[in-house]
Amino acid sequence: MKITKIDLHIIEMKLKTPFVTSLGKVTNRRGIIVEIHDETRATGLGEAVAFSTPWYTEETVETCFHIIKDVLAPLVLNRSFEHPEELFDRMKTVRKNPMAKASIDMAVWDLYAKLLGQPLHKLIGGTRENVLAGVVIGAHSIREMLQQIERARQDGYNRVKIKIGPGKDEKWIRVIQESYPDMDILADANSSYTQNEELLLKLDDLGLQMIEQPLSQDDLVDHAALQKKMKTPICLDESITSLHAAKSAILLNSCKMINIKIGRVGGLTEAIRIHNLCQEHGIQVWCGGMLEFGVSRAHNVALATLPGFSIPGDISSSSRYWEEDITSTDIIVKDGTIFPFKGVGIGVELNRERLKQVRIHHEIIYK
Repeated sequence: MKITKIDLHIIEMKLKTPFVTSLGKVTNRRGIIVEIHDETRATGLGEAVAFSTPWYTEETVETCFHIIKDVLAPLVLNRSFEHPEELFDRMKTVRKNPMAKASIDMAVWDLYAKLLGQPLHKLIGGTRENVLAGVVIGAHSIREMLQQIERARQDGYNRVKIKIGPGKDEKWIRVIQESYPDMDILADANSSYTQNEELLLKLDDLGLQMIEQPLSQDDLVDHAALQKKMKTPICLDESITSLHAAKSAILLNSCKMINIKIGRVGGLTEAIRIHNLCQEHGIQVWCGGMLEFGVSRAHNVALATLPGFSIPGDISSSSRYWEEDITSTDIIVKDGTIFPFKGVGIGVELNRERLKQVRIHHEIIYK
């Protein structure tokens, strides 16, 4: 592969329902679609999944655009790579900025699979014939949350992840369990209990599938101490930013599960490595979501076909979030599962008309 050109599209779409977490509310979603072209004119697609403000991680849409255009593009343009891992390792000369790096890494994996004429999920060793899907629900009130859960149930989801925080936890969970006793429930705290460990311990007898990222976003030590006190599995999200972070969490016994997000760990290359590490150590993994558009969702589906992904991931139908997505084929959940796309690469292409409607900036980068 010799990369000759990179297209960057900044897009913005309104969510059908505002997404509420302990850290804030998202109404409009902005992101970057990356197209990488090689000398044969083949194209690979990636997506930078940072938000407009640094509420989830320090990266934003603007910082990703700068890093991709001014720092990463010069590293990869007009250079030949035999395998996506070579490109990923080349980007290690740039510190952090995982979401910017991931957009390039994802696009190169899609390109590589297309050049080989293979579906990406088969190329990376995926064995699952379908992917287990769950839904993430964040709301301002119990009533609103129950309404969203009911819609999810009608759409065939058997697992929900609810956003919790101090004052929006035990009572909410009990009401949900009484209303939907057969539904698997996990709780995502987004680091909101860093100073309220005693509140977490009150949740330990509720039978939750897991509690995700209860303490600080960069912590491993306090999570290890908390996991010793709780029988409920702790799942780490924001703390797992790399293969090294995953190794550290496992050695410290900081968690029993890990949420793998391609964007958060720097790309599909690192996501696969973390999956393999967790397989070796008996740590359960599942695929997290970032309110993505269709490009990143298709990459998530490919990743979640790997054998270790035994827990439903945050890979909901496109129609749950968007009136119309930007890809030619929507992600569709049926009876709690998604079938991998059959085409080469990630199996979806851009809907160019829709892209034009929602694009707010377009730039083409040559060396």
